[in-house]
Amino acid sequence: AGLAGRRGYHPLEPIQHTMSSTASPAPSGVRRQTSDLCDFPDEGQGKKLRFRANESFDNVIDHLLPFSSSHTVSRLIETPIPADFAALPGCLRNLSYEAVHEEVLARNEGRIVDNDVMLVDTGTYTGRCPKDRYVVDAGAAHENVDWGSVNLPISEATFDLVFEACQERLLALEKVFVFDGFVGASKNSRRAVRVVTELAWHHHFNKNMFIEATGDELASFVPDITIVNSRAMFAEWKDHGLRSETCVAIDVTRGLGVVTGTDYSGEMKKGAFSMMNYLLPLQGIMSMHCSATVGKDGDTAIFFGLSGTGKTTLSADPTRQLIGDDEHGWDDDGVFNLEGGCYAKMIDLNPEKEPLIHAAIRKDALLENIVVDENDKCLYSDGSRTENTRGSYPMYHIPNHEPSGKAGHASNVIFLTCDAFGVLPPVSKLTTEQALYHLVSGYTAKVAGTEQGITEPTTTFSTCFGGAFMPLPAKVYATLFQKKIEKHGVSVYLVNTGWTGGAYGVGKRMDIVATRQIVSSILDGSINDAAFSTPDAFFQLSKPLTLNGVAPEVLDPEQAWADKDAYRATCEKLSGLFAANFLKYSCKDEFMASVADAGPGGRALL
Repeated sequence: AGLAGRRGYHPLEPIQHTMSSTASPAPSGVRRQTSDLCDFPDEGQGKKLRFRANESFDNVIDHLLPFSSSHTVSRLIETPIPADFAALPGCLRNLSYEAVHEEVLARNEGRIVDNDVMLVDTGTYTGRCPKDRYVVDAGAAHENVDWGSVNLPISEATFDLVFEACQERLLALEKVFVFDGFVGASKNSRRAVRVVTELAWHHHFNKNMFIEATGDELASFVPDITIVNSRAMFAEWKDHGLRSETCVAIDVTRGLGVVTGTDYSGEMKKGAFSMMNYLLPLQGIMSMHCSATVGKDGDTAIFFGLSGTGKTTLSADPTRQLIGDDEHGWDDDGVFNLEGGCYAKMIDLNPEKEPLIHAAIRKDALLENIVVDENDKCLYSDGSRTENTRGSYPMYHIPNHEPSGKAGHASNVIFLTCDAFGVLPPVSKLTTEQALYHLVSGYTAKVAGTEQGITEPTTTFSTCFGGAFMPLPAKVYATLFQKKIEKHGVSVYLVNTGWTGGAYGVGKRMDIVATRQIVSSILDGSINDAAFSTPDAFFQLSKPLTLNGVAPEVLDPEQAWADKDAYRATCEKLSGLFAANFLKYSCKDEFMASVADAGPGGRALL
């Protein structure tokens, strides 16, 4: 009765949970699993359809409810975008960990495994859907966004259809989970974010990952960003030019985000991060996909790096305080975290190699897609479900975290790359122009393999080490970084954690002990006492000739290769790949062209 009196409320029946052993026939295209039954309103027939929750907690695509835009428009014509979810009688807002655990278990969304940790399964999608990611092409975004294969445009009208339909489904639920908090530890630029979800475990994830609001802040909370995440799928995706039923879209002008057709939780935090990567640079604040630490003397270090480069491992330093592990801003006061927690890869998690992260997986952490044994013990080395196993946990699970989420200006920036070609030096000191080049390039290499044998490495270039989340042109981020380097005298280094003595299959992985020593020499400043070589002919990189604790033959990749001709040929190849990738930036304006001349294939330093 209370709901029926709300403006714009549509009188759909709420979801009813039942333990009945029978079910009505499933609609065409909906597959069944065997477990508890859940009733959902049947579109257009005034009766309920039953869908079964999966026994293995894989509850994504197999029983999502399709929706149509025509139905959405007729039902939601008076409902504002976004609706006031916090005012709904069925709203469960900012639950405690105990309360959200009860909801997850009662709804059969997850289970408790060893160390009293909640485990869930994300279903069909165990990672992000970058090909189903869209940005609304309207307002100022039309001119500001770097449109292309990464930032795919979606019309405001189509976005609204998807958002309204997702919102309608959420409004029809008996319970809806609302998390209100913040993105950004700096109060000068933070944004109030509201994430509305159908699944209780998504609420747990958001509680881990965003910065929680205080009681006083909640009392006067007005969201700047609203993200809705329901389990419906957009049935008319073909008619509106989308790639599939899955849609992950943001409207940076109105501060809206929608996630449908996937249960992968990372889409929510990356949606908020993408919006901050649009908003902050327009305020003159650098946004970064990086980890950050601060030493006892207040020296801040930033680590950029794509997956597999060692960013998480090398920034988890017990001698320094962790500011954050993934998303940061850099303003006139210093570096600050955008998040309230960590979302770490769990594959091959080992207490000896990553003791801080391993210890963080305790009560209130949330694990995704981990394989367990018959005693519910986590098998972190088992990648049979997915290599992208994940764990989220609040920042305070790291004992040496920086409670404020803030620190001073960075004195050192480290670009981590896993060069599987084996030709980049283990460490190089970069000029300002080189720093801009390697920031924009965002290089690492992956090794592709088959059962029949090993193929040669493949390059990965990701703008600013996070191209999937950077809506603005690369030049915007590069010029902000240049200002920081010049104003604060920042030292920038390229550190190769990949192969030495040959490419993958011939050489060997860089010794982690040597890499840690290199990073330590950067952070304690002892690398500044080293003499550096002249720039090489292929990459224009200068490397230290000697470094305490690191063998000279390791510092010089050419010395480590037995086949010198093969070394030079591989250098030529990788240098050419760098140059070819950078053409998409350098062909656009003179500034980026000048930056290109300081990189591989250029002549600025020779």
